[in-house]
Amino acid sequence: MPYKGFFVRHFRYCISAILLAGASIALVACRQQVSPEAEPLLLLEENGAQSLDPPAGPVADNSRCHVCHVNYEGEALTLIHARTDVGCEACHGASDAHCSDEDNITPPDTMFAEDKIKAFCMGCHTKEKIDIAVHNSVMAETDPKNSRGLATRGLATSCTACHGEHRLAHRTRRWDKVTRQLIKDDGVRMTGEMPQQK
Repeated sequence: MPYKGFFVRHFRYCISAILLAGASIALVACRQQVSPEAEPLLLLEENGAQSLDPPAGPVADNSRCHVCHVNYEGEALTLIHARTDVGCEACHGASDAHCSDEDNITPPDTMFAEDKIKAFCMGCHTKEKIDIAVHNSVMAETDPKNSRGLATRGLATSCTACHGEHRLAHRTRRWDKVTRQLIKDDGVRMTGEMPQQK
């Protein structure tokens, strides 16, 4: 089979050419400049409509967090809070150890289990400010034995159930939000040190 080597080489060249063409197209697309008329994301409302008024004061700088959590850069909940100078750190703490951990096995300073979200949000968004009919399911008291009681009947029980997509679609790490212990880990390490197998 003298032709086998020829076909393997030819196949590899074709695959390489396809990958190179795809990378070139992606590079050109990334370098295209945004038109000057394009509205910055921070001036968009939660529903994507353009805001009439620019932010009244300083805007929170979440760039430190968006280095890794780029998915939140355009997320509605993050943008609305950033416009009022409320950044990631206001809810999740400075999380210095988390930010400097290239292996991402150190949790953020503060995380919220679903049953704790409402109480934390209401520290700023008091019942008097948000007491409208659409919030009745969140404001209703739930059975302490079943904190998700309303959710089982199709009603929202936490603020983030309706406001924003403040969840990671794909997690490689998961921590217990109360104890902060690592409970799920894909084992990939940037530093080259792999966790011990149990």
